[in-house]
Amino acid sequence: MILTVTLNTALDITYRVRSLRPHATHRVSEVTERPGGKGLNVARVLAALGHEVTVTGFTGGGTGRIVQERLAATPGVVDALVPTGGATRRTIAVVDERTGDTTQLNEPGPAITPPEWSAFQEAYEDLLAPASAVALCGSLPPGVPVGAYAGLIRAARAAGIPVLLDTSGEPLRRGVAARPDVVKPNTDELAELTGSHEPLRGAQAARRRGAHAVVVSLGPEGLLAATAEGTWRATPPARVHGNPTGAGDSVTAGLLAGLVERRPWPERLAHAVALATATVRAPVAGEFDLGTYEELLGRVAVTGEVSAA
Repeated sequence: MILTVTLNTALDITYRVRSLRPHATHRVSEVTERPGGKGLNVARVLAALGHEVTVTGFTGGGTGRIVQERLAATPGVVDALVPTGGATRRTIAVVDERTGDTTQLNEPGPAITPPEWSAFQEAYEDLLAPASAVALCGSLPPGVPVGAYAGLIRAARAAGIPVLLDTSGEPLRRGVAARPDVVKPNTDELAELTGSHEPLRGAQAARRRGAHAVVVSLGPEGLLAATAEGTWRATPPARVHGNPTGAGDSVTAGLLAGLVERRPWPERLAHAVALATATVRAPVAGEFDLGTYEELLGRVAVTGEVSAA
């Protein structure tokens, strides 16, 4: 079982409009709702790939009930969310059908009380026992300590469970110091962490700060990985046009699947890039077509070298 942690879960709401214009009234042509937050998105992709996944984090209020109802209808995903007195946040995406651009509005999330945080930590430690890997994903809701991910990483490491961390800012800086197995920043997040705007140099600096492996998202240019085994670059077969929403979470899912399946790093990166590219191509944001993913997999270019150490 793979465990994904989404402390700041959400109900993702997407509106499609013909053309988004400031200071104007718009007629919405389509509305979709689904459980959201990075870890829930990762879980959905992993389940589609055939993995058993348990999700945890916080849920509350009417929005939280909708999230849990939708999770119950998702095959392969087990709901282990912890209740909170506040309402789960909503994220609003407005898609301009004319340009394909997406405008995102993200609520901050409910304020978590100290007793609620303690209850989550107890639940998390219980969930570690059957887990083969853990993903810690996304932002922290108000009230959760900024060093929360560092503590959760240490708990997983003490249980012998590999951890992937996908967050940003101060939670990323503190989390890296706790020595996660993999961190997955984008170039901006990596530059904020290390001060380097050159991806390979930044990835190597992040490893020196504690991360065992660093996989940098280069957007449409693919992935760069710096690991103890070597460094690699994985590139999509061609520049892809579409909606990038959820592509980063598909990368995380691909890396986790490769971790638990014990694939070598070049294969992990190829699967992650193929999943992300299939996600961008999909007509529904954050989804992917299995056939497209499998077709792309053989055309991802992976270059690099094995470490001499």
